Amino acid sequence: MGTAEDAEWLRWVTKQFGSIAGKDKEISLEEFKSALQVKESFFAERFFALFDADGSGTISLEELLRALRLLVHGDQGDKLSFLFQVYDVDGSGSIEADELQLVLRWCLRESSVSLPEERLGDLTRALLEAADRDHSGSITFPELREQLEAFPELMENLTISAASWLKPPVPPERPRPRCLSRGYWHNHRGQLGCLGGFTALNLLLFALAALRHRGLGPALMVARGCGQGLNLDCALLAVPMLRRCLSWLRSTAVAEALPLDQHVQCHQLVGCVVLALGAAHSAAHIANLARLAQRDGGPALSESLLWARPGGGGVAGTAPQTGLALLALLLAMGTFSSPCVRRRGHFEVFYWTHLSYISVWTLLILHGPHFWKWFVVPGSLFVLEKVLGWAWRRAGGLHIVEVNLLPSKVTHLVIQRPPSFHFKPGDYVYLNVPAIASYEWHPFSISSAPEQPETLWLHIRSLGQWTNRLYEYFQQLESPSPEQEQPGRSPSWAQEGWGRGSVASGRDGSVQLTAFRAAAPAQDPESGGSSGQGQTQRLCSVKCFLDGPYGTPTRRIFLAEHAVLIGAGIGITPFASILQSIMYRYRRRRQSCPSCHHSWCEELRDQDMTLRKVDFIWINRDQKHFEWFLSLLSKLEMEQAELEAGGRFLELHLYMTSALAGSDVKALGLQVALDLLAAKEKRDSITGLRTRTQPGRPDWGKVFGKVAQEQVGKVQVFFCGSPALAKVIRGHCERFGFRFSRENF
Repeated sequence: MGTAEDAEWLRWVTKQFGSIAGKDKEISLEEFKSALQVKESFFAERFFALFDADGSGTISLEELLRALRLLVHGDQGDKLSFLFQVYDVDGSGSIEADELQLVLRWCLRESSVSLPEERLGDLTRALLEAADRDHSGSITFPELREQLEAFPELMENLTISAASWLKPPVPPERPRPRCLSRGYWHNHRGQLGCLGGFTALNLLLFALAALRHRGLGPALMVARGCGQGLNLDCALLAVPMLRRCLSWLRSTAVAEALPLDQHVQCHQLVGCVVLALGAAHSAAHIANLARLAQRDGGPALSESLLWARPGGGGVAGTAPQTGLALLALLLAMGTFSSPCVRRRGHFEVFYWTHLSYISVWTLLILHGPHFWKWFVVPGSLFVLEKVLGWAWRRAGGLHIVEVNLLPSKVTHLVIQRPPSFHFKPGDYVYLNVPAIASYEWHPFSISSAPEQPETLWLHIRSLGQWTNRLYEYFQQLESPSPEQEQPGRSPSWAQEGWGRGSVASGRDGSVQLTAFRAAAPAQDPESGGSSGQGQTQRLCSVKCFLDGPYGTPTRRIFLAEHAVLIGAGIGITPFASILQSIMYRYRRRRQSCPSCHHSWCEELRDQDMTLRKVDFIWINRDQKHFEWFLSLLSKLEMEQAELEAGGRFLELHLYMTSALAGSDVKALGLQVALDLLAAKEKRDSITGLRTRTQPGRPDWGKVFGKVAQEQVGKVQVFFCGSPALAKVIRGHCERFGFRFSRENF
């Protein structure tokens, strides 16, 4: 650190100290806990004791600076010495087994990891056996240093959250505008091209109509220009929502040129343009009518707006009245389509106001004499799609044959699959359950593979009114037994037997329910078995309707060479279908020698699948969310284990964001112990999989840098998750030149 940087650091720490300390200019234990913002008080108390060098019970500014200099500016030996003192609870100069187990227990709590007591004992023994070189039963400082030096990636940035928090904030770098990067134009060329064409066409129509009426005054020129744009935009308004047409277009060469992945945003954009042009069109006509009433002795403005009259435009002179009605309907539709309405439990308001599109198109035909010419083609497609959808929905009701209630209020539905229902991996359907709401249809990704016969799966996270009612509906049919939700229960792979539940049945044959625990936690996807673990499984017969399937960006995955699938939380659902389908296809290519029984997979690149490598990244907030698809991931790992000699075709990467990074003093021992035990047992203690669960959030620069170094082929990234994370990943894809696609429906 230079002199200027050191002075800035001192100034910042002094400022932070003043904001924490009381009038006595000393930091008490409670103030230290509050400032440290740790989840558990154990580490706050240990850090406080080490910071309080004189044992006075408070920390002065000098003591804080001395400790922070060691943690922020000290060398690796200084930081290791601090770490050793944290673990040496009794100050004896060595870490005994009971001290190590105590600290690891608090490490688990700090990282929101729940393991049974026997697993904690296994972690303690693994770390003690590895570090205790002289077999004395305790760990000395030289032994700890020697053991941790085997993990240089953890020691590189060893720190604690307090030290990080007390570092001066780094001034943000001014990023280069995204629009100036080559990757931005590559990923958005179709979107920008369509936006430019749409804008140019609207401007051209406006200019032509305005020039045609230039002798009638500026107000009428604006009105006619906006009206001509409205003819186009109102006809196009429904086109981006013709999902069957879009699904068909995804299988053609046009998919590369059109922004099909942003069809919802296109619909919203056209809707906003219609609102803007409609308001300008109405204002210009009102201004023109007011001018006629004042200067030419025409009818009063109120009379012109409220009563039809010959020559007023439209059918039977009703243009002013139909125009005002149209503007009111469009404003209502736009207002109640806003996210603050849809995402706050008011879907019914959005749904019923959006149904007024029938009235809007009827009024448009009455209002504009030439609108029908613009509307005839998209209107016919819209009617055809609605008729086909209605016929498919009502051709025959399906039944939910099995329900699994998974952690974090996720409902796993197993639905009977009609013989004529064909879909592709990653597709989604609209689901209607009359027992929940007879008129509501909601989109959900299909999480089973197309190769799975007889049934299809939906995994539904309870995030809104309808999804919460769905979960509660099946939950109330049979209350779970007391042992079904036990905090700290070990992963299902470690359990030998589960108890069975009871039986309940509904009236009139609508529900016939059996609640039980699955005896085998990992089942083959071909059998249609459960895909989750730690669940309540119920057999039932609940009527439902499906509309679909509809295509998504992930349909392109089999045309990629190196695919990176990133799912955040329940965003794994479309990728669950894709991963299963990939392994089905990969299995079909497997060859075996009849004499030595050596198996390998043919390197075929055809129209069916050109994939050469798949990286699957799943990011979850905490441990229990991984239980949703553990058996599926376990099955994929077993498939891969047989092909490791030829290199992994599919690699899994799991991240748990609630866990502290391994470089944090409060988690380093735990992460080392987890690594040691995973290497010994060939299994992760958190999930039970072969793949080690990584703590914290992914470092996307390193992740994509590793992908780029592999040079397997052109990289395409497919993401399903929150918009905020999508923005971050999109930026990294543009930096590395990867193509980015996001699930959006």
